[in-house]
Amino acid sequence: MPNSAPLRKHALKRVLVTAGILVLLLLGLPVAVWLDLRNLSDRVLRQHAEQLNTAITGIRAFYGQNVVGRILGSTTPTKVVHNYKDIVGAIPIPATMSIELGEVISSKEGNIQYRFVSDYPFRGRPAHKLDAFERESLAALRQRPEQVLYRVEGSLFDRQVRLVAPVIMGEACVRCHNVHVESPKKDWKIGDVRGIQEIEIRQPIAANIFAFRYLLGYMAVAASVGVGFIAVQHRQAVAIGRANQELEETNNFLAAVSMKIAKYLSPQIYKGIFSGQKDVVIATERKKLTIFFSDIKDFTATTERLQPEDLTQLLNEYLTEMSRIALKHGATVDKFIGDAMLVFFGDPETRGVANDAKACLHMAIEMQRSLVELNASWRHRGVEQPFRVRMGISTGFCNVGNFGSNDRMDYTIIGAEANLAARLQSIAEPGEIVLSYETYALVRDIVRAKPLPAIKMKGISREIVPYAIEGLVNQVGQRAAVISEHATGLDLFVDTEVVDDEALERAKRALQEAIEALDVRLALRAEPKAAS
Repeated sequence: MPNSAPLRKHALKRVLVTAGILVLLLLGLPVAVWLDLRNLSDRVLRQHAEQLNTAITGIRAFYGQNVVGRILGSTTPTKVVHNYKDIVGAIPIPATMSIELGEVISSKEGNIQYRFVSDYPFRGRPAHKLDAFERESLAALRQRPEQVLYRVEGSLFDRQVRLVAPVIMGEACVRCHNVHVESPKKDWKIGDVRGIQEIEIRQPIAANIFAFRYLLGYMAVAASVGVGFIAVQHRQAVAIGRANQELEETNNFLAAVSMKIAKYLSPQIYKGIFSGQKDVVIATERKKLTIFFSDIKDFTATTERLQPEDLTQLLNEYLTEMSRIALKHGATVDKFIGDAMLVFFGDPETRGVANDAKACLHMAIEMQRSLVELNASWRHRGVEQPFRVRMGISTGFCNVGNFGSNDRMDYTIIGAEANLAARLQSIAEPGEIVLSYETYALVRDIVRAKPLPAIKMKGISREIVPYAIEGLVNQVGQRAAVISEHATGLDLFVDTEVVDDEALERAKRALQEAIEALDVRLALRAEPKAAS
């Protein structure tokens, strides 16, 4: 597995660099906006100054030509009239001057428009064209002449501001308009709103786009950094994707290997190793275990009657079923020795010495029951003499752990009690379970057993008294017989505690028929002896 420290260091460095870039970008944004606002303010002030200069220049030129020039060029008294151009030396009245100033200002500066309009023009002048905003403004100002009205409008690329102020009639204006022959209205009063003057300023948005050069520069830098960051992230994503793919392939390979390894180890040992609870080192412990040993009676003779392929299939089915039952009861399957099985309880997990012994006993009984079903199935498949199994169980202290070399180890048990379990099964009858006294003492409250002749074993100084299982005791203390007999032409296993009510009568009839058939056989054998 690759070292993860450089990967973590590289990832931390990348995070710090990314964070630094983001901080710089965040700090640069307000600076760029402030610089652009200052630049925009300077630009707008310059534009307003230039436009105001143009407007004042136009007013001065108009005043010099149409007022001062006419007075200086005339020898007659000066008159102030609206049609001043028709009279030598006359100058325009304020309304006329405002109208003509609007034409001068609008013609010289395209962004500024000025209008002086009224809905009561003198009869000698063309009618003023008012749009909807001007008409609405004029009506509103006649209701409240003290206000100034605004409207902002335009398109996506152009904006304009329109300011409308009232033209108020003064004393001189009232006195003139009410007696003038061309005035359309003769009842003006001081303070009346005669018309409006309007200033319109247009400002194309595109004209100020380059005022945001700092922000545009910032955006360009940010975009470049973003594109670069995306490119780096894409490369990293591709690299991570490849690494993840390789990691997934490695994990799949390791999972497949671990599943294969699991076939060679007991589930408890496999779990302990792959969870990290157990170290793969040569080490042993001394524990009190219950050891189970089983062997198939006359297995060598069976091999001679069966083809290797059939024998292999039968043996694998047998060992698979026995292993399933062992794992069901919490046993650790140590090893298969040909047709023999070595199983123990109490390591790596234990429920207490007594409970381990009882679990082992229940496991052995269930194995014998299951073997009856297997034999029945095998007979239907044409196997004349299926397996008959002997079982031995002992309880005592053993060394358990990893034995072997640094290159190859075996998790197993070593001790006289393991040898005793093998010896007990060797003296058991086919289909029988034989216990050591130590095991019998732990399970005597649930089992009925008979003692067998004492035996001696090498490595054990005391005599061993074996006990053969006769049956289990049910929960109310009554005996429930387990009858098991196996021989050539005989395969009998009856557990009255397990047989259900429907099968009781059927089993009874079958046994009675078997007894009658055996009586006939015995009678036939007795007839030749009687005749002799």
